Amino acid sequence: MMAGSTLLTRLLLVGAGLLLTDTVNINTLDNQRPGETYQAESHMSFLCSSPPPLAALSASSVHAVRPADVSALYWLSTSLCGRDVTSKIFRRVAELLSMFNPAVVTGNVEFPSQPWSLQQEAEKLSLLSDQLSGWKLVLLFVSTRQTCACSTHVDPIEREVEAALQILQEQLRQTLLHVVVFSSNQQKDNSMCTRPENTKLCEATHLQKMQDSLSNVLARAKWHHNVTAVLQPIPLILEDTSDLEEMSSKLAVQLWTNMLQTSSTPSEDVTIPCPTQDRPFLRTQLNNPKGNSRAIWQTDPDMGTKIPCKDSHPSPTTPNSVHELRPADIKVVAAVGDSLTAGNGVGADNLLLVISEYRGLSWSIGGDENITTVTTLPNILREFNPSLTGFSQGIGKQDSPAAFLNQAVAGAKSGDMVEQVRTLVDRMKNDTRIDFHNDWKVITMFIGGNDLCDFCTDTVIFSPRNVAERIRRALDILHHEVPRALVNLVELLNIIPLRDLHKDNSLGCPTWFVRIVCPCVLKPKDGSFELRKMEEFSRAYQHAMRQLVDSGRYNTHDNFTVVLQPFFREVFLPTLPDGRPDRSYFSPDCFHLSQRGHTLMARALWNNMLEPVGNKTSTQDFMAGIDLKCPSEAAPFLRTAVNSNYTFPGPPPTPAPVTNWGSDFSCLNTGPSDSAPTSAHKVRPADIKVVAALGDSVTAGYGAKAKNLLQLRTEYRGVSWSIGGDKNLETVTTLANILRKFNPDLKGASKGQGKKRSGFNMSAAGAKVSGIPGQVRRLIDMMKNDTTVDFANDWKLVTLFIGGNDLCQFCNDRASLSPQNYTHHLMTSLDMLYREFPRTIVNILEILQIEGLRRIKRDSLGCNVIQPLACPCFLLPGEDSLEFAEAKRINREVQIETEKVAYGGRYDDREDFAVVVQPFFKNTIIPLNADGRPDVTYFTEDCFHFSERGHADMAVAMWNNMLEPVGKKQTYNNFPSGRDGIKCPTEEHPYIFTKINSVHVPVWLIAVLIISGLLLGSALTWLMLSCRGKRNNRHMTTATTAVQMKASVF
Repeated sequence: MMAGSTLLTRLLLVGAGLLLTDTVNINTLDNQRPGETYQAESHMSFLCSSPPPLAALSASSVHAVRPADVSALYWLSTSLCGRDVTSKIFRRVAELLSMFNPAVVTGNVEFPSQPWSLQQEAEKLSLLSDQLSGWKLVLLFVSTRQTCACSTHVDPIEREVEAALQILQEQLRQTLLHVVVFSSNQQKDNSMCTRPENTKLCEATHLQKMQDSLSNVLARAKWHHNVTAVLQPIPLILEDTSDLEEMSSKLAVQLWTNMLQTSSTPSEDVTIPCPTQDRPFLRTQLNNPKGNSRAIWQTDPDMGTKIPCKDSHPSPTTPNSVHELRPADIKVVAAVGDSLTAGNGVGADNLLLVISEYRGLSWSIGGDENITTVTTLPNILREFNPSLTGFSQGIGKQDSPAAFLNQAVAGAKSGDMVEQVRTLVDRMKNDTRIDFHNDWKVITMFIGGNDLCDFCTDTVIFSPRNVAERIRRALDILHHEVPRALVNLVELLNIIPLRDLHKDNSLGCPTWFVRIVCPCVLKPKDGSFELRKMEEFSRAYQHAMRQLVDSGRYNTHDNFTVVLQPFFREVFLPTLPDGRPDRSYFSPDCFHLSQRGHTLMARALWNNMLEPVGNKTSTQDFMAGIDLKCPSEAAPFLRTAVNSNYTFPGPPPTPAPVTNWGSDFSCLNTGPSDSAPTSAHKVRPADIKVVAALGDSVTAGYGAKAKNLLQLRTEYRGVSWSIGGDKNLETVTTLANILRKFNPDLKGASKGQGKKRSGFNMSAAGAKVSGIPGQVRRLIDMMKNDTTVDFANDWKLVTLFIGGNDLCQFCNDRASLSPQNYTHHLMTSLDMLYREFPRTIVNILEILQIEGLRRIKRDSLGCNVIQPLACPCFLLPGEDSLEFAEAKRINREVQIETEKVAYGGRYDDREDFAVVVQPFFKNTIIPLNADGRPDVTYFTEDCFHFSERGHADMAVAMWNNMLEPVGKKQTYNNFPSGRDGIKCPTEEHPYIFTKINSVHVPVWLIAVLIISGLLLGSALTWLMLSCRGKRNNRHMTTATTAVQMKASVF
């Protein structure tokens, strides 16, 4: 952080110096020529394109207060919880405000040991503000921490805020209050709350309820010309993040943006809006009446459909085959899925009603009214069979009587399908209106959207294979237990086009709301790796569903089949005549579909059901409209694979056996620096001339290529993840082989088996951290005596991975294997490198979470006998034992101590030396196979050490960590399954990341410091000019007196 502090100080001084230099030649502002602008404004344009001139006099009304008019800034909060975050946000806002008035007074009410009520805080603030003159700005944070998600009871908070505002209204003068609804992820941990079925939608709706409630409070209050309050139009939401500083900065910019008259929406890139010439004031309801308005929602009263079909008769006799099923033969409809099938927000005319489930209007199962006014699949089928049953009606949850066979649950994921299907089967079996064994049924399943919404939180749990596996289990239950059924599996909606609704601010979409409900879809920036990953997952979900149905596993008998309906594979959003997205197809949250959208879904599903398998419509253009199709004499049946003469491709062919664990390389910028760098923070990959490694059996390649227990003790050092140099990257993936793509003359890599060609691989099987100083000493001696190495000038990369044996054996010797001793030996080793190694970057791989190895099981002698002997302290204790709890605690302490040693500043004083912790093992994820079980191919014969495949993926993860900034490095091992996982250096940052070159100064802070510097320079300039003027006046006075005296003599 020393470099960061130095940079910030320089920015401040540069800002001051610039203004001082540019203004020193100006005698006085009075000498300014007409049409000229005060030169400081040219620097203010760093933030403002046309900054307003400073107000000559203080504002006479609260509706005409400029940022520069504010003399004091205070904050209050309804809850003690989250005060650390709100205080950070407050300090950022204070820094922004100081750009306009450096003398602004800031603070908050001092709290005694016992928490005060908001009214007491308001009383205290009133006393404090009496001591200051001028305009005051008060931020009132209303935390949702005290309430439960989905709770409609916000009255206590409403009354508390109203009472406090009354006090402030009566006792304060010259005050503008901004009320801010604040939510943090701490709310999820509230033990007083019962967990709702759809937590995210509940939380978002609850926030809107709080917004509306506080808006009513402010509307009831009677404000006057010098005191008023404004509700921030968007809640401040602290999302799950490890970087609290960056998050609080973004929230502060959001708060600042909505405090101004300008109505821009903060973007992902933190930019700071400024007052403008025509809108220079802090926002109030009077000077910005549209600032807190919401879009008025219009619904279309006519959502009916005309049925053009002439033949609506059933089969002459009840068919025995699902492949000879006419629409009129359907007696029962049912559905499972998520909020789209539950009907969330279909009939909503405001955001609060999106939580309501309009099941009677649901596209696949709703049965409100009839086809002339409500278009749903059941209402279409009722035109063929008026006795149809199973559809849902009205508004309610899945367990309400009117829901009937609509068992969809808002917020459901693929993992919830088994439970929904079991409930559905029980209802069908036990309902007297249904002849379970003889009635033909159409069951529609639509699921996967919420899996995609959360995939970025855990790409293993929400992997396409695992999602498809959960859907398979649910379909298997239907296949085994439900006779006479045609199941529509609707392919996952391509959700990515919905992002366009939230790019156009003129649409008024509540983006904050959807970011809670579906974070992984809205958060990625356009063109980002994260967005490409989401697109890949979306396509992979669709592909996995197709593969599942194409396997043919549901066509084993004639009274059941599953048909994939792909009408949502490609979606084109409807647009208005001016080209903007048409919101009328969506509910007020711009995420769920409105009744107009459900109408199109119902028509598209019906048409898909009549289209032959293999030739179904897979593109949905909302603008084109959908005309209903009808059964024909040639094709009177609902289409299945059999009556479409569709041949199942069967399961995909078994891939060819993997012959190597190499990787593809696509980096183009592989050149070295123009001249050898002198700083460790300017080292490109191609600048590395020598690699070395320290560690234990993992780095020694212990058993990496073993095919049996006899080969287990062999050290395959040539494939060691960090330093192996066998063959090339295309066949053997190691960190050294990756670096050889940048520098083919790289030295130090180990090759083959054993220690004969170990290079600078000093690792030893069984080594503990106490043995690392000895390895370092041998490395120093060997490298100094190697004539191929220019020890003083070659850049070296030393990789250290140690601690596994210390943790696995700590319970046998707690004294010598304690975290404190680990720290001591690690520090000793790094000290030796620091003293004797010039031009060196040291990679420390953070120790993995060893508890995950307990899941690695294989029916073999090595796994059953050798594994527990290799790591008894983790693998032998019971799951809930105190010994296992202690082992996990020690594991975490070692991780923490490693970071403390590396980043404690001990190794920061040399420009040509850096220590970097690579944390991809910090949160260890055991890789899973296609069946969702631990993939043992990553481990060798003892189920403890890594196989060559494991070494390869460790190398890729290590390399990618090296190209990620400190503080932003991936802290989990998302091992890739392909050959294309290697990242490349960028043109913007071609260097290996260190702590120093990872320092990121937020744009807002740079701006604050520069403007603060400008203002400081302005003050200094004024002071110098003032002093110069006074000296000139004294000289003029003396000269005048002398002249007068001389004149009197004559």
